[in-house]
Amino acid sequence: MCRNIRTLHNFEPPATDDEVHGAALQYVRKISGAAKPSKANEEAFAAAVAAVEEATRRLLDELVTTAPPRDREVEATKARARAAARYGS
Repeated sequence: MCRNIRTLHNFEPPATDDEVHGAALQYVRKISGAAKPSKANEEAFAAAVAAVEEATRRLLDELVTTAPPRDREVEATKARARAAARYGS
């Protein structure tokens, strides 16, 4: 499940709110062990996702680097090449 959480720092264009939300959702799903919470846990699950999302956005906003921003398309091409080598497709 956590393989879906991707690096969000130092990309051009910067990480979108949807990407930050997706990473937060995957994190909460992983640590809770539930892809979808029960009715009794929906509120706690949603609050946890919001808290992780806020912390993630704050972290991304505060991180600094001297490296040039990475290009999303170039990184996606590299990832596809690694997957093809790994899975033989």
